Amino acid sequence: MMTQKIGMIKQLFISVVVVVFLSCGRKPDAYMISSPDRQISVMFRVAGDSTARYWIVSKGSVIIREGQMGLIRDDGDFSKSMVLESVSGIRTVAFDYTMPHGKKRHCYYAGVQRSFHLRNAKGQKMDIIFRVSNDGAAFRYVFPETSNEVRKICREVSQFRFPSDTRAFVSPMSAAKSGWNRVNPCYEEHYVYGVPVGSLRYHEPGWVFPALFRSEEFWILISETAPDRDYCGCRLQQNISTRIFYVDFPQKSETIFTGPVYPESTLPWKTPWRIIAVGRGLDSIVESTLGTDLSKPCSLDSTDFVRPGRASWSWVMMKDDSTIYRVQKRFIDYAADMDWEYCLIDCYWNTQIGYEKIQELAEYAASKGVGILIWYNSAGDWNTTPLLPRNKLLTHEDRIHEFTRLRKMGIKGIKVDFFGGDGQSVMAYYQDILEDAARFDLMVNCHGATLPRGWQRTYPNLMTMEAVRGFEYVTFEQINADLEPSHACMQPFTRNVFDPMDFTPVCFSEVPNINRITSNGFELACSVIFWSGIQHFAETPQGMSGVPDDIKQFMREVPAAWDDIRFIKGYPGKLVVLARRSGDCWYIAGINGENIEKSLNLDMDFLQKKTEGIIITDGAGLRSFKSGKIRVEPQKPLEIKLMAHGGFVIRL
Repeated sequence: MMTQKIGMIKQLFISVVVVVFLSCGRKPDAYMISSPDRQISVMFRVAGDSTARYWIVSKGSVIIREGQMGLIRDDGDFSKSMVLESVSGIRTVAFDYTMPHGKKRHCYYAGVQRSFHLRNAKGQKMDIIFRVSNDGAAFRYVFPETSNEVRKICREVSQFRFPSDTRAFVSPMSAAKSGWNRVNPCYEEHYVYGVPVGSLRYHEPGWVFPALFRSEEFWILISETAPDRDYCGCRLQQNISTRIFYVDFPQKSETIFTGPVYPESTLPWKTPWRIIAVGRGLDSIVESTLGTDLSKPCSLDSTDFVRPGRASWSWVMMKDDSTIYRVQKRFIDYAADMDWEYCLIDCYWNTQIGYEKIQELAEYAASKGVGILIWYNSAGDWNTTPLLPRNKLLTHEDRIHEFTRLRKMGIKGIKVDFFGGDGQSVMAYYQDILEDAARFDLMVNCHGATLPRGWQRTYPNLMTMEAVRGFEYVTFEQINADLEPSHACMQPFTRNVFDPMDFTPVCFSEVPNINRITSNGFELACSVIFWSGIQHFAETPQGMSGVPDDIKQFMREVPAAWDDIRFIKGYPGKLVVLARRSGDCWYIAGINGENIEKSLNLDMDFLQKKTEGIIITDGAGLRSFKSGKIRVEPQKPLEIKLMAHGGFVIRL
């Protein structure tokens, strides 16, 4: 590890020398900031029309075409008539950190940073800060002046202009206050796959982060990280006439407590980082940790109570009627038998079980080494969801009262559902819940929710968030079951790249009134393909009792937190093969998103030596397994056959 760090620091030093040299002498027309490996370069200038502009290149190839930058504040326009007053020196940014749960435990960031100090026509100051690393670039805006007056940002003008051959893999933002009981937006729509950016139809609410793009040479993932209480959650939008993408704000109704939607704050003020992850191959995207590299470090005094794990959960297959004492006791026994750490008790527990009996269940679960998680409806008056308990977490006083009771009951965590959008007031509400929960050693899972945006580093008790059309939708309508294979093959390249995702995978049973088209091998593989701080499995005790013992044993051992990741093969919506490491064990998993058989030759050069293990693939049909031993060699491609909508797992 130390050798690797020294090498990175040497590369950083070379980058600094080159950029400083290019900036010597006369004032340059454009300033360049390059990644440590010199593969990615950001160019910045103030153009002749006095607008701040940037573009990203790699050895003569254009990644992002020249686009405008800036913000419009209620008291001043920072998108035009800009003057570049000064440019900072180049500085290296290198640090490491540890994540208690996620796709990679020990993370290391090495990049180059440069700040551009500008003023507008009124003399007001704004800085643009760039960071460039080997896996991408990022920028943020800073208002450095000091003022106690609250300023408001009306619009952001950050553009992303792609080469004409670029294709988009994006998911539409749902309209605010639409859907069941006005719960949207929840980031629960299907993706469009590989549509030319010039042909992508305009969608008024915009496109969710992360958004994936493919040019002739590069894969590009656009997202954001580190929104604080003083900013809203953002999305991508397109200009109808130019087709240029830009950062857009939430719709006006995405607010709670009549709080702000658009960003407002006193000065000084920093915006979230806009992330542009880049790679010639998908490995650079899938393996990137930029989402947490650029987020705020842990803000909690203690994280000893934060323990990743696996959970049983009745609701996804059995719905509201399953939230009764005897069924939940059975699911606690199920979790204990499977060596899973948790059991989630979902909606209506307060009326169908009650606080006293929930405490009995918590004590019973503790005797078996299982922790209890319970569900809450976050909703105030911003939607009309009837599910209970609701209105228990609205104010700080409400939360302290409820969380005090939960700690006495021995509850380990909460699942909070039905948030109100991405406005600044809603983003603050998330953080209020996370901070108050941490005071009572409670872990948190959010559903009907926004994208985590790196919060899991700042608040490690945030174990996971939904923000995906997960397995519950398969149980709702056949169309979702039909699209599950391709939809699942989209997530490792988009939603689940930077942030934990509560998809609630793995079902070997038949879904009532639904024809599940995925194989059992596909479902088993999703336990490795998807990552979540607490992985809630969809399968029931009855369904698990019908699978072979070696499958049960695999499900007992599959980790919920990972030390490392390798992308092996795949294409969005069609195929995913990943390797994840936990301790000394590598887990390799693959899923086929298409209705065709595939023969794969997989590169195993990430392994250090010949290794033996087990392999589980599909048997003769969709509902059977085939298990055996396997020997994998680093220099020898691994041959795997995948049935249509099938999957496999290997444990080495």
